[in-house]
Amino acid sequence: MGGSGNIWMSAAAAVVVLAGGIMLWFGIPFSPVRRRFRKDISALLTESRETTENGIFTEEDFSHLPTAIRRYVEHCGYIGTPKMSCLKMSYHDVAFWQTRNGPELHMDYLQYNFVKNPCRMALIDSRLFGIPFEGYDYYRNGRGGMKGVIAKTVTLFDRKGPRMDQACLVTFLAESLFAPSILLQDYISFEETGDYEVRAVISYGGQTAEGIFTFNEAYEMISFTTNDRAITKKDGSMEYIPWSAVCGEYRLSENGIRRPSKFQAVWNCSDGDFVYFDGKISEIQWSAIPQIKF
Repeated sequence: MGGSGNIWMSAAAAVVVLAGGIMLWFGIPFSPVRRRFRKDISALLTESRETTENGIFTEEDFSHLPTAIRRYVEHCGYIGTPKMSCLKMSYHDVAFWQTRNGPELHMDYLQYNFVKNPCRMALIDSRLFGIPFEGYDYYRNGRGGMKGVIAKTVTLFDRKGPRMDQACLVTFLAESLFAPSILLQDYISFEETGDYEVRAVISYGGQTAEGIFTFNEAYEMISFTTNDRAITKKDGSMEYIPWSAVCGEYRLSENGIRRPSKFQAVWNCSDGDFVYFDGKISEIQWSAIPQIKF
């Protein structure tokens, strides 16, 4: 009995040490996903600064675009401000649902959108049952994907392929009005379809995607809707369902630009809308502003 007791005591001590090591690993800020994201963003920021278009926005820059977009740019205060090469957006404590009746997940979301060539990189930081969960959404060089990692080392999913390429490209299009330099690029075109609606088409990397921007009477962009985004089903297959980005609660930022503070991503399902991403934009910065950093 004594020998067995010592064995159990040693085993228990080993379990305690192991558990302590795991908790310590979970608690430190370092992670391979975060390191990869930081490295990618640092390289892209350097590249974007080297290709920055100098100058400030003028009314003439947007004169060829539909009326609603011209009035949006003017109303939001972009005229007379520096042209940007990238956009940084931060969300804190976003409410997220994987499925309509699934558990509510809370996460921080940091993204960078680059202008010269369509590029969007986003880092998700959350926890599942107390265990760190990180996600990396990316669209770069015409290829998009979504990777999820739990406990900093275990890959839960790694989705990629042509449908992901298109989904990531149309997401970049949905956010294009937040960085008006994008509106002036050759890879994007617009068609006026109504007093407060504009059809947008983006083509890059062998993919094309489109959607409709809708504005309110103050010419604030309030939604973007597309049929070019597929949802991943439980069996891993993908199905095209109408998708919307909805924004509102415009506020005047410190640099004099009006920007939305609320953003939702919505699947417009046949049995009713499913809001799966419901967040408050805590920060927006542009590359023309010196303090933009990772």
